[in-house]
Amino acid sequence: MTNRSSIKKDDKVKILSGKDKGKIGKVLKVVTKKDRVLVEKINIVKRHTRPNAQNKQGGIIENEAPVDRSNVMLICSKCMKPNRIKMKRLDDGKNVRVCGKCSEILDS
Repeated sequence: MTNRSSIKKDDKVKILSGKDKGKIGKVLKVVTKKDRVLVEKINIVKRHTRPNAQNKQGGIIENEAPVDRSNVMLICSKCMKPNRIKMKRLDDGKNVRVCGKCSEILDS
């Protein structure tokens, strides 16, 4: 498990494996302790719920489930291709994420 993830909230990622392979989505949440990411409209699971006091009506509820971080790849905003991320230290000492192909700075 890594301490620093190259994927952050609101990044666009492409799914590399699984039932949603090839789909593109936005990262909603990063779960660092389990090394997983929650991606919008990806890995949808169905949960059957009973009617109860809080939820008057039961039924089937669809939610996103987290995907392992190794199964997603960040998409560069300039070249619009999935690629690996490099870390670069700027002159002011700040570390930023850089596209591996076009060397575009990904952090704003």
